[in-house]
Amino acid sequence: MTDLEQIRADLRASMNGIAAKSIRESGMGYRLVYGVELPRLREIAAAYTPDRRLAQTLWNEDIRESKILAILLFPVEEFDRDIANLWVESLHREQAELAGLMVMDLLAHEPYAAEQAFLWMADERQMHQLCGFLLVTRLMMQGAVLSPDAAAEFQDQAEATIGTDYLPLRKAVQNALLRFQNF
Repeated sequence: MTDLEQIRADLRASMNGIAAKSIRESGMGYRLVYGVELPRLREIAAAYTPDRRLAQTLWNEDIRESKILAILLFPVEEFDRDIANLWVESLHREQAELAGLMVMDLLAHEPYAAEQAFLWMADERQMHQLCGFLLVTRLMMQGAVLSPDAAAEFQDQAEATIGTDYLPLRKAVQNALLRFQNF
């Protein structure tokens, strides 16, 4: 059995019908949802060696849990800007959960993270902005210090974005501002 086949079997065996129904009803926009909780997905991912090809195959499936496993299985050292931009580009409005996991498990560990966060915050697209604000918050949590110019740009972007009607983005901006104020 290939890793992909074993992962699919693990997902089916871990399926939570009640959670799957709730996620589907919330309109997250996936073709298929197993309702597997994140701690169980982390256990499944821990059984495999990070693999770019496997992660990309999982990402391309329109299944919530496959996308989360893709994030958990992509080798951090191979997650370059191009892939980051492609993955963020492919996110739907309803997939803020994936944006948060991508930031926490992949993007926050990349050498280009700070620069990318500011590029995304200044982007017109809401999912890019969401990832930008989530990423800058995560970097501050990890001890990153904003230069005076970066701090001014951050505040300008936050002020321009905080009035958004997209709730996950508004919350991300608010959290980033709170982290910045406690900086």
